[in-house]
Amino acid sequence: MAISGRIRVNFPYSLPFFSKNTLSGGFFMSVVSKKFSASLDSILVLLLLCLVTAFSSGCGSKASLDPAKPVTLTIWHVYGNQTNSPFNDTIEKFNASEGKAQGVIVKVASVSSSNVIDKALFASAKQEPGAVPLPDLFTAYPRVIPAMHDKLLHWDKYLDKEDLAVYQPEFLAEGYQDKELLMLPVAKSTELLFVNQTYFDRFAAATGASTDDFADYDKLFALCRKYYTWTGGKNMCQLDDFYNYYLTSMASLGDPLIKDGKPDLASSNFKRIFRAAAEPAIAGGLGIEKGYAADAWKTADLISNVGSTAAILYMRDYVTNPDNTRETIVTNYYPCPVFSGGKVTLLQRGVGLFAIKSTDERKNLGAVVFAKWLAQENSNLNFAMQAGYLPTNKEALPKLLNNPQDVHNFKYRKLYTCMQQVYKKGTWLHLPHKAAEIQQNLEYGSKNILRAAHQQYLQEIAGGANPQQTLDKLVEESYQKLLNYKQ
Repeated sequence: MAISGRIRVNFPYSLPFFSKNTLSGGFFMSVVSKKFSASLDSILVLLLLCLVTAFSSGCGSKASLDPAKPVTLTIWHVYGNQTNSPFNDTIEKFNASEGKAQGVIVKVASVSSSNVIDKALFASAKQEPGAVPLPDLFTAYPRVIPAMHDKLLHWDKYLDKEDLAVYQPEFLAEGYQDKELLMLPVAKSTELLFVNQTYFDRFAAATGASTDDFADYDKLFALCRKYYTWTGGKNMCQLDDFYNYYLTSMASLGDPLIKDGKPDLASSNFKRIFRAAAEPAIAGGLGIEKGYAADAWKTADLISNVGSTAAILYMRDYVTNPDNTRETIVTNYYPCPVFSGGKVTLLQRGVGLFAIKSTDERKNLGAVVFAKWLAQENSNLNFAMQAGYLPTNKEALPKLLNNPQDVHNFKYRKLYTCMQQVYKKGTWLHLPHKAAEIQQNLEYGSKNILRAAHQQYLQEIAGGANPQQTLDKLVEESYQKLLNYKQ
């Protein structure tokens, strides 16, 4: 597909009164010889003739990339940090190769979290005081589309079927909204169960706990309560995202969480899923603190979590004790649990690539050059492996997951070996579009409600209340509160 843009002029009607000789200097002589008066009609004819002559002689404009005069594109992204980012390394490789050959330079302007980027995008789009200019490229989740839609480049206007055929179809599908391709997949993660195996083995040796129970949510949550008692009040596990837990668990049971644009919280499956997590959250064993598990992981305040495989970038191989000493740990990865009767469902996580539509067509073309290079098998595979993600190129994905033994990094090799198990029998699921408010209410609502219920449970039990009756009451009250929760 040619990377160029043309300006064309189409006249709304034909000009039958112009003969073939009209588009020649002889026409002007005939005008003079016939002594046309300088009437308004004659002037209009002459002006129109000049316009036709100009375009027929190739005076259209054409936007193209020039290696001698490269165009520079700024980008905001989420992969790593300013000083240690595998995506920064990938961008440098592009600039030194395809970018140099085509005349495109990508410059990293910011590396931050997706939430921070969202806020900066919205502030820039609204031209709020102090907001920085919008970047040319950025990574984000589809949730930004409603607020940014009019400013976004439509990738499908620049990429043909052959260009799009290189992507894993399920990953590409997430980028379409209302039949417009606004986001391209870069790299994906999914969710697994991370376990501090060193600490869990101590727990297992003392109580008979088994890793076999990791496959079933009901059994995992039972382990959480057992661990809480054994440790005298420490949580064993955390769900990094309650919303994702609801979404995947419902889908695995064949019952979508969102129906007709609304969450189906009244279904028997949702009640089952909610109660299963609410019991250890309220009685103890399932962490519901703010933030991600990686923070509590550092001090072994919890020893497992269900979360994004991308968290491998932040999960330490040691814990820091209260006396500030370090203890090396072994981290293992297990498939995400499912409920009895459920099917393996792989939530595809991860931001995508967006471009801001520019009046300078060279910037639009430059964004396309970068996106196409990033989607190539080798480019995509190398970045994904460096970052611990899944490639989105449809040839690179099976190549990696069918051959995890070829990955040099030991941690990543273990991670991809676990992913291999679920990849072969799982079904991909992406976050529903236009559900950002639903996600926010369920996520914050669940944690806030259950956190308050846990404190109430402790107080009532300390006052002599029956533990099981108190738990049942608080689980039901928490469910009713979630039904009407608004952030």
